[in-house]
Amino acid sequence: MCGRYASARSRIELLEEFAVERDRVDEPLPPDYNVAPTKPVYAVMTREAKDQPGAAPERELRTVRWGLVPFWAKDISIGSRLINARAETVSEKPAFRAAFSKRRCLLPADGYYEWQQPPAGTKGKKQPYFISRPDHAPMAFAGLYELWRDRSVPDPAAGPAAANDQAAWLWTTTIITTSAPDELGEIHDRMPMVIDPASWSDWLDPGNTDVADVRALLAPAQSTGLINYPVAALVNSVRNNGPELIKQADPVAPGMGGWSDA
Repeated sequence: MCGRYASARSRIELLEEFAVERDRVDEPLPPDYNVAPTKPVYAVMTREAKDQPGAAPERELRTVRWGLVPFWAKDISIGSRLINARAETVSEKPAFRAAFSKRRCLLPADGYYEWQQPPAGTKGKKQPYFISRPDHAPMAFAGLYELWRDRSVPDPAAGPAAANDQAAWLWTTTIITTSAPDELGEIHDRMPMVIDPASWSDWLDPGNTDVADVRALLAPAQSTGLINYPVAALVNSVRNNGPELIKQADPVAPGMGGWSDA
């Protein structure tokens, strides 16, 4: 499971890092060291421009809401339960299979958090850890995105008094998770699926709708080169935010091994 991560890079940095051709961000997001479900996050995707019929799809940056709301949902409350999609079943689950076929994205992250359970039989507190690349380069989580239309907003086709159609659409996302490989030792058995830069274009290609081909891109998660260290319990509350959340701290119980979700 991935339930909290850090995404502190600026819009400008992401436009360059992900070779974005079209910027669709209206209001840049502030650095977020405690990204939680339902928050707005940056997503990289490849789409055709509606105002340029016939033009080739281009890579773009958008802000979306974390917690996927399927297009068929009656309301957005389901999104809080769909923050993750299991790689093993993502192409089969009704909530994800349509998006998996043609609405895939990358979710930039500086790292993510996991919480370590106290030793069995004790009543200690969980220890938060931060997992990232040693060079602090961004990770690209495999994600899916979906568009959900709010039926309470009038259709512009109904007449001049109707609201702008763009205001009726909600863009949401989910993070694909996979089995954590053995090399990670006692880390939790699930982790975000990280897409290698060499596969970014293939993963984002909306023209690739063959399920078998797309599933082949879900290679085993990156397991080498990641670092992990204990951080302060400040991250436990979503109200706390700032670079101090990812600074190394003394563990609650030194020497503890193994990881777990919060």
